[in-house]
Amino acid sequence: MSPTLTVHDIARLAGVSAMTVSRALNHPDKVSPALRAKVQEVVRSTGFVPNGMAGGLRSAKAKLVAAVLPTLTGPVFQETIQALNEALDAQGYQLMIGQSGYDLSREDALLDAIIRRRPDGIVLTGIMHSAAGRRQLLASGIPVVETWDLTPTPIDMLVGFSNEDMGAAVCTYLHQRGYRRPALICGDDARALRRNTGFQRQARSLGWPADVPVYPTPPPTTLGAGRAGLAALLARPEGVDAVFCSSDMLALGVLIEAQARGLAVPQQLAIIGLGDLEFAASLQPALTSVRIDGTRIGQTAAQYIVDRADGRSIAEPIVDIGFSIVERGTA
Repeated sequence: MSPTLTVHDIARLAGVSAMTVSRALNHPDKVSPALRAKVQEVVRSTGFVPNGMAGGLRSAKAKLVAAVLPTLTGPVFQETIQALNEALDAQGYQLMIGQSGYDLSREDALLDAIIRRRPDGIVLTGIMHSAAGRRQLLASGIPVVETWDLTPTPIDMLVGFSNEDMGAAVCTYLHQRGYRRPALICGDDARALRRNTGFQRQARSLGWPADVPVYPTPPPTTLGAGRAGLAALLARPEGVDAVFCSSDMLALGVLIEAQARGLAVPQQLAIIGLGDLEFAASLQPALTSVRIDGTRIGQTAAQYIVDRADGRSIAEPIVDIGFSIVERGTA
């Protein structure tokens, strides 16, 4: 992470006094349009976010960590958040949760509000952020942990797994079990799209058609979307004999629709979900799912932030926790 930018840094870059910068940010009507524009251009280009807790009202440590989730209703992130909250609480930290949706502009607005409050750390879901959001995070100097994805160039620290590798692994799993007409039912968010890329690439390498059919649905994914997705895929002339869903909830919908149509699972249709939620093992047949160690993600993210807040260095800022396919009755 780069050092935290201050008002004095902005003043130096803009060629004005720190007082002028303060007025331009807090009382723009008291600054000439020319000076205001000069300050705003430097703020925009650096990603500087004013400290909303400035003025001596903030202690050296806020003992506050912010987590940004795309949805508060999706159960797939609950294990991570619970582990994150418990690990932080044990160290005397409080967790604040914000919902960004699957919209980068909403995430930017939320990050701006979070950074102004100067938390001790920020935990993000995913690695896809706007250029402006990335600049803000880098300029803030606040420890950041990205999760649920993998990249060699994180903003700061990362605990996740490769979504492309996951897609390829599920493709190989189905191929080894004799399925030859696979399809994907998934949310249209960035992580799901990378899983699709991995699945499609592996399918081509295994000799399957390059155009494995995909039924996209807006996130957060639902049981109803799973039913609708399978109905649409079965209406295709070539049909389908295996479905990889981007959530267990979608997979549950596929299973219900398959049973309503009298399809034998897994003989006529294999189903694989993602998340290995609590209900997966209790279904009939039990749901095959991709397991993510959400507890490890949350605990590691919490420890990274606490260590950084205490001035300790992080030996491995990027951790790939991997994933596992839990084989059950549907595949």
